[in-house]
Amino acid sequence: MDNHFKQYEEAAEKLKALAHPVRLCIVKGLMTKKQCNVSYMQDCLGLPQSTVSQHLQKLRTLGIIEAERSGLEIHYSIKDPKIMKLVQVLLGEDHL
Repeated sequence: MDNHFKQYEEAAEKLKALAHPVRLCIVKGLMTKKQCNVSYMQDCLGLPQSTVSQHLQKLRTLGIIEAERSGLEIHYSIKDPKIMKLVQVLLGEDHL
């Protein structure tokens, strides 16, 4: 056994976040579009802005995505490249 329990806890939290279909969809969308704002995601997902924002906050807190302000808009993108590989495998898109 390995005693890097903190590392396993962090990985498990990221997996829990990705286990939600809306958050998984957001990450997959950011893999395709590279970056977008809440309004775009809201239109794509058909969810209220507040709901999308809550999911984005969870992903940001865990370091999965990052935000960059551009004027009045905030654009989101994937921060952790390992997440992209993981999502590709989960969705059967791994080209190994």
